Amino acid sequence: MAAALAASFYDRRTERVARDLLGAILRCVTPEGVAAGRIVETEAYLGEHDAACHAAAGRTARTEGLYGEPGTAYVYFTYGMHWCANAVTRRAGLPSAVLIRALEPLEGIALMRERRGPVRDRDLANGPAKLCEALGITGALNGVPLRRSPLTIHHGTAVPDRAVAVTPRIGISKAVDRPLRWVDIRSDCLSRPHRPTPRSRTSR
Repeated sequence: MAAALAASFYDRRTERVARDLLGAILRCVTPEGVAAGRIVETEAYLGEHDAACHAAAGRTARTEGLYGEPGTAYVYFTYGMHWCANAVTRRAGLPSAVLIRALEPLEGIALMRERRGPVRDRDLANGPAKLCEALGITGALNGVPLRRSPLTIHHGTAVPDRAVAVTPRIGISKAVDRPLRWVDIRSDCLSRPHRPTPRSRTSR
């Protein structure tokens, strides 16, 4: 496994971090074992001025993690049943993060199958809640540094611009038109299959 990404990687514009996380490896160590996958889909959430970002509600007990140091995990509970994992970006006090939306399973696939049940391997981690279930990510990991165990993001194989599409975010009800979702169009593990539209474009 390559080295974990340094904190400085995350201390940049959230959009740039979201793009550059494609191809990186998300890895989680639990008492049950190790599971990891290649990041193939991300979304950027840009702070208090972004209506779709949790920080739009201000600094609360729930959003405190968003205001933390770059390169820490922001793990939140949604719909009363699912966890979602984010990487905090920019310097402390500027609440923004990248949501990890989908992974290609790489390590611990048998463990992922046990956790996720009878689904196709490409569906084990093709959504933000699914990948947290597959890797065993819970709220206990909220606020942990992403450069040391148990939850880490590692250097992977860079995704060339020609293989990256930028689209509006999905699964939200506010600021739905902003092009802040990045996908590796070569992957069959996306949370939603990529179909080019007038509002999507290739990365550059």
